[in-house]
Amino acid sequence: MTERSDSVSVQFLMDFGAAWNRHDIEALMSFMADDCEFHAVAGPDLMGRSYIGREAVREGFQLAWQTFPDAAWLDGVHFVHGDRGVSETTFKGTKLDGSRVEARMVDVFTFRDGKIAVKNAYRKDRPPISAR
Repeated sequence: MTERSDSVSVQFLMDFGAAWNRHDIEALMSFMADDCEFHAVAGPDLMGRSYIGREAVREGFQLAWQTFPDAAWLDGVHFVHGDRGVSETTFKGTKLDGSRVEARMVDVFTFRDGKIAVKNAYRKDRPPISAR
């Protein structure tokens, strides 16, 4: 699909996903609006754990790689419609204790002025795979 919201396109989401897989925080933050929000897949609140503002979002993004040093988001399918978009991927990662997570997930985006204003992440609640 090639629908656009300002300068946001499916290619924009593909590039954002590639930055996640490179673990490239500077590239990731270049996609984010100045007053961005990130709602993580888990946390104590209704929206998971929320990170509000650029510095908090940066910390939240980096926490994913600290928790899963080999984190990867694979098999992406993306769409953009107006000021909203979705990326569906398979998340794979290994925690420091050796347990592995592999589950399908989606990110729901809100765009503003060609950037990501909100990244809201959801992941299937699949039990970790034991360390071997």
